[in-house]
Amino acid sequence: MNLFIKREDLVDAELGGNKWRKLKYNLEAAVAQQHDTLLTFGGAYSNHIYATAAAGKRLGFRSIGIIRGEAHEPLNPTLEFARNCGMQLEYIDRASYRQKAQAEFIASLEKKFGRFYLVPEGGSNTLALKGCMEITQEINKESSEQFDFICSACGTGATLAGIISGLLPSQKALGFAVLKGGDFLVNDIKNFLEQVGTVSTQWSINADYHFGGYAKTTEELWGFIEQFKQNFDILLDGVYTGKMFYGLFDLIKKGYFPKGSRIVAIHTGGLQGNSGLVSKI
Repeated sequence: MNLFIKREDLVDAELGGNKWRKLKYNLEAAVAQQHDTLLTFGGAYSNHIYATAAAGKRLGFRSIGIIRGEAHEPLNPTLEFARNCGMQLEYIDRASYRQKAQAEFIASLEKKFGRFYLVPEGGSNTLALKGCMEITQEINKESSEQFDFICSACGTGATLAGIISGLLPSQKALGFAVLKGGDFLVNDIKNFLEQVGTVSTQWSINADYHFGGYAKTTEELWGFIEQFKQNFDILLDGVYTGKMFYGLFDLIKKGYFPKGSRIVAIHTGGLQGNSGLVSKI
């Protein structure tokens, strides 16, 4: 058994990880369409909100973040960073937030804020898949030996869908859902794959390691993250990568992977989220 880590978290201090992959071609499209404003959606601890705000500041875009839930002062570190980058924060209730993909709701936002380039929640669209597919392509290009499994944490499923799109015929992708009841991701990923014309059965979702749900943690999880840092000098986050690596290590111990498997796990970044969570780190 050989386990490798692709350190997407090292790409950039603010834009590293899968969020940059998902934003890359969306930002190119925004420039090509001559937009000057980005509008997107996210929760109070969203890595995507954080990355979009940073990208907007660097590239000279006005940015607007539609935040799920009520406003709270002082801001948590994620939203404080976003505001410091110049992002305009607008809070909406959860019922309204569920309408974020509906044309009528988007039209109401255009009426309020003017013309903007819409980046969906988590940056998850077909352009995001194009960026995330490059993760798999790089893995296969950079390694002299082929990997059998590529593993990633899953929130919306777009990152895993992109990874799946780049798989070689003998490879499989394994996603670890970070939301409680994450089995719904199976259909979402199938929809993403259909949108880019990919037909694949070389993947699966494990929904057993959510630790209570999105942004939920336990003492056991933080203990694992701390031990991982001591053993490998790699910091994980409590929302995504900590859960993925915990699950991956547990499955290895249980004999889930065939003997001699070569596994690569994607460190998707998101370390900024730790500052907003109660931890021992």
